Amino acid sequence: MQGLEVGYVRNNAQNRVGFYLTDSFNLLPMAAALEPLRIANRVSKTALFDWSIVTDDGKPVKASNGLSHVADYSLKTAPDFDFVILTGPFFVKDIQNPEVIHWVNRQNDKLATVIGLESGCHILAKAGLLDDRRCTTHWENREEFRDSWPEHLLSNDIYEMDENVFTCSGGAAPIDMMLFLFERMYDHELAASIADRMIHPHIRNSGEPQTMDLQSRTGINHPVVLECIQLIEANIEQPLLPEELAHLIGISKRQLERLFLRYMKTSPARYYLTLRLEKARSLIESSSEKIADIAKATGFRSAGHFSARYQSSYGITPSEARIRSIEKERT
Repeated sequence: MQGLEVGYVRNNAQNRVGFYLTDSFNLLPMAAALEPLRIANRVSKTALFDWSIVTDDGKPVKASNGLSHVADYSLKTAPDFDFVILTGPFFVKDIQNPEVIHWVNRQNDKLATVIGLESGCHILAKAGLLDDRRCTTHWENREEFRDSWPEHLLSNDIYEMDENVFTCSGGAAPIDMMLFLFERMYDHELAASIADRMIHPHIRNSGEPQTMDLQSRTGINHPVVLECIQLIEANIEQPLLPEELAHLIGISKRQLERLFLRYMKTSPARYYLTLRLEKARSLIESSSEKIADIAKATGFRSAGHFSARYQSSYGITPSEARIRSIEKERT
């Protein structure tokens, strides 16, 4: 993460912040970026920040959880801001409005600090603002982002700040990003006071991972089982046979199966299949990839085999799951 350029922050005046929202935006990262602004004003007893909501046409938009949010401006009527914070739709493929690309480039040209949260990072990429810059996005969107912009310097950090262009993985990570920003703009005392009021006892630095470590995530501490799970997670597209896993770890297949049965209550093969199907379901629900490509990416030899396995596990075909997911987001 490169240092923040002092010229891009306004320490001596109220900072105008514009939140760009689309239909099906994720409310959590938006709130995680906005609430620190409100608390900063309260703690400092000064109107350090003033914020507005911008939508494509100035009409209310509905978050992915179904809550509606009113707008203050449309893209055409919005004023210039010091900070522009972009949230995108749940499905990245739904980022289709060229007006927002022109708008964010215009704000950038006027030296606004532009920030992409989750799929908002894709808006910045479409605008050309991530060229030759380090960037990040939500771990669920990483593959789709890399497929679209393979030349970009994509990291797994929770946020990246490169001059006046920030990207953030989303979720609760905007809290940490905003607190770090406040520390640079003002002082550590303000950032710490805000963190305390948010019951946020540890301000994460940018380099901390987006996901839990394997031991915490699985609740398992046996080194052989953890090593096997790491191999499985690293070889989703081209699955390894149980005997290959055992050979790589340095134990017999029988020993590996006994350990999995004891600690995971299943066999290595069944665990492997479940993980591949969970990965596939995530891609179906959160990406626009073709079903055939998802089957290939999760190690199934054919779309038909994949569909049969998926339906056996979830009671619905991959195509039906995609339709249901789209309908849910549009209601």
